[in-house]
Amino acid sequence: MKENRLSHSGEQRESGKQQVIDTIRAAGSIARIDISTATRVSPATVTAITAELIDVGLIEEIIPDVPRQDAKRGRPRVALKIRGNAHRIAGIKVSHRVISVVLLDFEGNDIVGHEMPLQQACMSVSLLCTEIMNALAQACGKGGFDVSTISGIGVGLAGLVDAKRNFVYWSSSLDERNVDFGAHLAQHTPCPIFIDNDANLVAKAEHLFGKGQNVSDFVVITIEHGVGMGIVINNEIYRGSRGCGAEFGHTKVQLEGALCQCGQRGCLEAYVGDYALLREANITNGGVGHRDLGQLVEAAQSGDQMACSIFDRAGRMFAMGLANVVNVFDPKLIILSGARLSFDYLYSEQVIQEMQRWVVQVDAPSPEVLVHSWGDLMWAKGAAAYAIEEVSALAIRELASSEK
Repeated sequence: MKENRLSHSGEQRESGKQQVIDTIRAAGSIARIDISTATRVSPATVTAITAELIDVGLIEEIIPDVPRQDAKRGRPRVALKIRGNAHRIAGIKVSHRVISVVLLDFEGNDIVGHEMPLQQACMSVSLLCTEIMNALAQACGKGGFDVSTISGIGVGLAGLVDAKRNFVYWSSSLDERNVDFGAHLAQHTPCPIFIDNDANLVAKAEHLFGKGQNVSDFVVITIEHGVGMGIVINNEIYRGSRGCGAEFGHTKVQLEGALCQCGQRGCLEAYVGDYALLREANITNGGVGHRDLGQLVEAAQSGDQMACSIFDRAGRMFAMGLANVVNVFDPKLIILSGARLSFDYLYSEQVIQEMQRWVVQVDAPSPEVLVHSWGDLMWAKGAAAYAIEEVSALAIRELASSEK
């Protein structure tokens, strides 16, 4: 009984510290009394917690600049902020032909960004680990420091990922399934590693830095080589019980339909992903012709009927998928994100109107659909933001444990 009380007490201390540091991070800088108000934790407890966080170097005091006339009225309130130099964090996005790396300080400020081309899209576990570490080493070299100074690494992969276990069920970047990828990557670096589905990390980036700021419930749909989705519910990423939730690209739109890169048939991605569009175009052309999506888009713009019909069907399939997302989740906002959004065939006015036609009709407007086309470095920043949260939680856990 006594052990249970001690355990509960330790969890309360850890929760209190995490709540305080999260409040400071969200505010940027904030006075102790305002932390107390925001968290509903007593001023005395906030003072004690912040003193510990200062002692271990996670936060620091700043004295705000005040006009001279105000300074005469008394000592200005000291604010607290995250100490940027406390940790250096890496965020990595593995895409079809490039690895993107962003290095941030603990406060979330950019230090350096770097992109390294990949010679092949799908590879062995050992080779992908090597390539990730090569890209990280190049980024660190660009910044003038060593990989050993990194406190945590966030990695975003396309595919089915259990973030809690750093376990990859399937990824288009790997030539085998069911891989304890975190354990493999840990053999190459001494710092903690945090792996998640890349679309979840785009949702994280949108929530912190993009069009999802100050929105508690929204959906991000990513359109790259494949199609992904990240869901934010009540300001938290939804991952599902196995880490396989929100696999929008692998929702079924056709019984026994086109073959998807995941190995199943009839997935939305098999009609919308760039590889699927090129596959159909080249089968129709007898295997000769279009090497990339841009070339196929140019053909459609020039009036090629075959290309036009491929994009027309992709748009209608995508509209059906969007309508299903709205009917299931009823989000406040849908954000379409990814490099393929430089082409508008998936978010044309016609596609959005078709989506609205298939949404369950009620006497209220449909969710807003926004387009946010940003590069892989911003996806990597979402991975870094995830790693910052996890490194922060580890530091709080260690601090709480040392008090037992």
